[in-house]
Amino acid sequence: MDIGISKEDRGTIVSGLSRLLADNFTLYLKTHNFHWNVTGPQFRTLHLMFEEQYNELWIANDQIAERIRTLGFPAPASYGEFARLTSIKDTDGVPKATEMIELLVNGHETVCRTIRGQFAAVEAANDQPTLDLLTQRLEVHEKTAWMLRSLLD
Repeated sequence: MDIGISKEDRGTIVSGLSRLLADNFTLYLKTHNFHWNVTGPQFRTLHLMFEEQYNELWIANDQIAERIRTLGFPAPASYGEFARLTSIKDTDGVPKATEMIELLVNGHETVCRTIRGQFAAVEAANDQPTLDLLTQRLEVHEKTAWMLRSLLD
């Protein structure tokens, strides 16, 4: 494979993308869980909002995994790999709606930090497609965290 990025640099980038994929997938599962299990006076609003969010996260899983494949490496794709790679803690039980929102804010902020941690290696390798993907994902996670945070005021 000769796309102008060394195998070592591609490996470093893929390592970061794999952590991003694990975070994104974990956040997808958490958001879908909360969609299914939310109750209370904000039920309809949160149920619909969480559905929009998990659908967006689901599509992003594919985009991230396909970028990993494009760079010549296998994408992590098991619960075990995701659990080992993610920075997002699992949620036990069914929290109240307000705690769900707080947990999702924390999850999106965690993904933002994961993404920001990848920029230096991606820029150094002159990998514009990955840089573009990361920038787009960062924008989505920052905006989603803001929207969720707004519900807590």
